[in-house]
Amino acid sequence: MGDTAEHQDQTRAAYDGVVELYASLFADRQLETMPFTRTMVRTFADLVAATENSQVADIGCGPGHITAFLADRGLAARGLDLSPGMVEHARKSFPALRFDEARTEALPLEDGSLGGVVAHYSLIHTPPPELPALLAELTRVLAPGGLALVSFFATDAPEPVRFDHKVAPAYSWPVDHFADLLTTAGLAESARLVHDPRSERGFLDAHLLARR
Repeated sequence: MGDTAEHQDQTRAAYDGVVELYASLFADRQLETMPFTRTMVRTFADLVAATENSQVADIGCGPGHITAFLADRGLAARGLDLSPGMVEHARKSFPALRFDEARTEALPLEDGSLGGVVAHYSLIHTPPPELPALLAELTRVLAPGGLALVSFFATDAPEPVRFDHKVAPAYSWPVDHFADLLTTAGLAESARLVHDPRSERGFLDAHLLARR
């Protein structure tokens, strides 16, 4: 837990320093220019809405735009982020929604309490040895049958690739490897979408939908 806490402290400080810039680049677009991402998030929302548990957490919510999108789809969505600056921005932007500070390795949520969790590129800064514990934590808070949507950068390399993200060091993952980690955490993959890169980094964008 010590290494994880240290890593998350560093990531928190990095994102606290770029709140307004990050929000201007991503939150203002509200997924309008991201058709593949929008499709997967909408599919996730519709599937969760069709169940008896509409409670959803957006883990690593940043400025809150994904949380708001989920709420607009009829879900009882709340956002959690380790960056106080991001949480403050989200609260101001979406005052009707709930946003709280939280560490992904110790979510302030009851076991099996949620119908869905979203980790929208919020696990990309996690060093590979630490990722299984975070995925286990996502699984812990899901009710049986609950859904998880995890989005990340993908690579054709056989192992995760570390790269210099503009905010903090990050990793791209072989999709099958990441899917195997979800399985180990207790989630069964139900869909995946991998599409062309949207940035100069050249990585693919990947979205995995899995059910507990």
